Amino acid sequence: MINHTMIVSFDQPLPTTELDQYLEDIERVMLDTGFVQSTVARRHIPIPGEENIPALIATAIVQFAVADTDALAKAFAAPGAHEVIARWQSRHPYKVAWANHEPLA
Repeated sequence: MINHTMIVSFDQPLPTTELDQYLEDIERVMLDTGFVQSTVARRHIPIPGEENIPALIATAIVQFAVADTDALAKAFAAPGAHEVIARWQSRHPYKVAWANHEPLA
């Protein structure tokens, strides 16, 4: 099993309802591919002063579990995935950092 962990950082703060919808859309489209075994998303917990750190600071963390790298590639190539990403990028630009790794626990 491989986990694909994404650190999602929106350029501007999002209203709670918008962030909830983004997370729901990403989770749904990836699960609908049939290649993702599970997904989990959490909001970043900000701490005072972190905005002064020259780093990518998350808005949210999203993690997908897949069987292998082939399943991960197929999930992101599946119909709908690019459309959801493009729609959100056009409405609320964001950056993503990610890591593919074995389960941490």
